[in-house]
Parts: sequence; C-alpha cells; structure tokens
Amino acid sequence: MPLVLILAFAASLGIHVAVLFGPQFELSKQVETPPLMVELKPTPLPPAQRAATLAPPKSVKAKAPRRQVARVASASPVLSVAGQSPLSIPDDVAAAAPASIAEPAPPASAPAVEPAPAPAPVVARLPPRGMIRYRVDRGDSNFEIGFAQHEWTIADGHYRLTSVAETTGLVWLFKSIRIEMESRGLITAAGLQPQTFAVRRNGQPTKETADFDWSAMTVRVADRAAQPLDEGAQDLLSFNYQLGFLDHREAGDALPIATGKKYEIYRLEVLGDEDVELPAGRMRTLHLRTPGENSTELWLAYDYLLLPVKIRYVDGQGDSFVQVATKIQVGDAPDNPQPR
Repeated sequence: MPLVLILAFAASLGIHVAVLFGPQFELSKQVETPPLMVELKPTPLPPAQRAATLAPPKSVKAKAPRRQVARVASASPVLSVAGQSPLSIPDDVAAAAPASIAEPAPPASAPAVEPAPAPAPVVARLPPRGMIRYRVDRGDSNFEIGFAQHEWTIADGHYRLTSVAETTGLVWLFKSIRIEMESRGLITAAGLQPQTFAVRRNGQPTKETADFDWSAMTVRVADRAAQPLDEGAQDLLSFNYQLGFLDHREAGDALPIATGKKYEIYRLEVLGDEDVELPAGRMRTLHLRTPGENSTELWLAYDYLLLPVKIRYVDGQGDSFVQVATKIQVGDAPDNPQPR
C-alpha cells in the first residue's frame, strides 16, 4: 500500500478513535410507549329511577342510646407503671371523675423487647482490587490503534473505578489522545451505586460529569439542572461492571445511564452464551448488546466474575472498534498496579 494511503488511513483512524475513547457514543434509547388516556362517565339513569334518587330522604327519628353507667369503686384507684412506684390518686380527684369512666386495670408487664439484629454485611461480588488491560483494535482485524486499562478498588463499602485509554503506534502520530474516567460510589446488595463520575481529556478536566443524589433521587449531568433519578442508575464506566450484578434472564429491558453529557434510559439485549478467543485466553462469556444506529456489545466472562473482557463499539457509519482483554488481575496479587 502506498505511503500516502497508509498515512491517510491512520489519520482517519485518529479521528474515529477520538469517538471511541471518549464518552461520545449514543446508546440506543428505550422506546417509551405513549400513555393511554381513558375517561369514564356514568350511564344515565331512567327518568323514574332518577326521580327516586333525587327525592329527599324521609327523616328518621333516631333513638337516644341507653346510657351505660359504670360502677366506680369507693376506694381511690391506683395507677401502676411498669418499673415505677404506684401513684395514688387523691379521693377528691377520684370522686370528680365522670361516672362513665370505669376504673382502669393495672397494665400488664410489657414483654422484653429484643434489639433488632444488625444487618448482614454486603458481600461484594468483586474482589477488593482488580485490573483489566485491553488492546484496542480497528474492527476484528487485530490492527492495534490503542490500549485501555480499567482498575478498581473496594473498601469500607465504597468503590473506585478508573479507566485510562490512549492511542498508540501510527495513529498516535496523528491523534494523540488520553481519556481518563473515574466513577466513585457505594457497594450495595443490588450492586454499584455511583455517586460521582468525571472525565479528563489529555490531563485536563472537562464538563462531562455526573453527580448522583440518592437521598433526593436526582442526578445532575454536566452543567444541566438536576433531574429525576431512577433506581439502579449507572454512569458510563460503572455500567460495564454493574451488568454482572443483574439477573440477565430478565434483562432486555432498560438501564438508566449518565454519560457525562446526558442522562437517558437505554435498551439492553441478551444475545446468549458465546465462547470467545482473546489474547488473555479462550473464555465462556455472556453476550449483551445495546442496539441502535450506534451500538455497543459486551462479553462478560463467566470464569472471571462476569467481568467485561470484550467490548465492541459500532458507529453510525458501520465502523467498529473492539477492546479485547490482554491481561486480567483480580484479588490482591503482589503485581497488581496501584490505583492512581
């Protein structure tokens, strides 16, 4: 291939990889069915029945209820409070009590209330530390254009996820890109509950952020006003790992995601089990997809805690970019990289 064509091809890849590495892609939105409006009106009554209905009711003379007079003991009543000395009521106060109030019986001793058991600690599906390194290819041609690396740490019920993606090789000469993403939040029984999400480009902070307020059930994306938050919502990085917590037999519905630019509900399809050959080895995976003009596919490895070991992004022009796992480390292995 002539050098001019090679350089043009690399420049084109540099433009496309900017879309791949940043949270630019458009997942397919969940289609919302318009609400069905129904108005119910009563059926008109026949004239005779309507006249009977409108006639004023006959007055009924209510009978005065018989007055029940309770017997009051002549002695002064005594109120007993559990755990305290009895309190005597003076005779003049007792005599002034209404005749309809009977003498109260001493309350029975209240049963001892056992303290509620402490909630069981949440067992994290992920180990306290881990890392996945990916090679980024143009399609399935094994033509490397960059790399990506995900790392996580979990401690004291909190998690931190980071992602770094960079162009390499010939593409780097035309489009040097470094995209960093960070997601922080809580580990709950339902999985990840993000609190903050942020993106940095070439070392500089951006407006691509998301702040989750779970007490008020609102989320603020970028510089937009706060909007209602859905249960189970994720950010653009955490959703890759939240998928392993879901019941995929009932997936195919939707997943709320804050991308750093907007907050939408996206479709999720389950394509079934699939064996894939990766640089890190052959793996049994669960294949998922967010369909649409721009689609994203993920392969979650059964033997690696349903971690995302392959990610494919297809843009509106049909160009695809694939991240394939080259190295996976889980647990506290001595050579695990330290989080930055």
